[in-house]
Amino acid sequence: MLNIQKIGLVTICLTVCMSIQAQTAFIDGQRNYVRVVDAMHNKQDTLIKQCEAAGLDWPIKQLYIRSFKYDRELEVWGRQSNKESFKLFKTYKVCAIAGSLGPKRMEGDFQIPEGFYYINVFNPKSTYHLSLGLNYPNASDRILSDSLHPGGEIFIHGDCVTVGCIPIKDNQIEEVYLLAAYAKNAGQDFIPVHVFPARYNNKKSVEYLCHIVQDNNILQQFFDNLQQGYNYFEQNKQLPIITINKKGEYVFN
Repeated sequence: MLNIQKIGLVTICLTVCMSIQAQTAFIDGQRNYVRVVDAMHNKQDTLIKQCEAAGLDWPIKQLYIRSFKYDRELEVWGRQSNKESFKLFKTYKVCAIAGSLGPKRMEGDFQIPEGFYYINVFNPKSTYHLSLGLNYPNASDRILSDSLHPGGEIFIHGDCVTVGCIPIKDNQIEEVYLLAAYAKNAGQDFIPVHVFPARYNNKKSVEYLCHIVQDNNILQQFFDNLQQGYNYFEQNKQLPIITINKKGEYVFN
C-alpha cells in the first residue's frame, strides 16, 4: 500500500509540473522575438492598468474578440473562467476595410470574412508588425466558398493597411497580441474571433444592412444567421456553442 501511495504521489507531482511547464512554455517562446519583447516593455504596464479599470484581473485567461466591418470596430472581451460572464476590455478602431459587406467566398475577392473563427496563428515577425491569423476557411466556408480557391491567410494585424484582413495600428496590435499570447499561455488554445457585417443594435448600421439586402435573399439569410450568434452573446455575455449544418449554416445551442 505504501508503494502504491508513493507511485500515486509521484504521478501527481509529475502531472502538476508538466502542467506548469505547459502554461509558461508559450509566453517564454514568444520572448525570443524582438517585437514581442518590445511590446511587453511598452505595453504590459498599461495593459495591467487597463484591466484594473475594466474590472478584469491580469493576465486575462480567456479572451473573446469580435469585429464589425461597417462600423470599423474591433472589440476585446475577457474573463478568468467559464463560470464568469465576459466583460468588455477595450474597443479598437479598424484602420481600413477592403471589399464590401458580405462573406468571403473566393481567393482574390478582397473580402474580409464574416462568420465565427478562432486564432490559429501567432506571427511575431509579420510584414505588418505583429499578426494573429484566423482559421479561414472554416467548416462553413469550405461548404459555401469556392471549392478549389477559397482564399486564406486572414489576419488581425498592424500597419493600418489591408487587402482583406482586419488592420489596426501598430501600438494597438501590440496590446491585442499580448492579450492573446497570455490567454494562450493560460491554456486557451482556441481564442474565438467573430466577424459581423455591422452592429445589429446600431440604427444607422441596420439601415445600411437593410439597404444592401433589398434584392439579395441569400445575403439576407446569411446576415440573419450571423445575428443569432450576436444576439446570444448580447443577451448572455457567454459564447454560444456553434455547429455547422449540411447547408453550411451556423447552428447555435
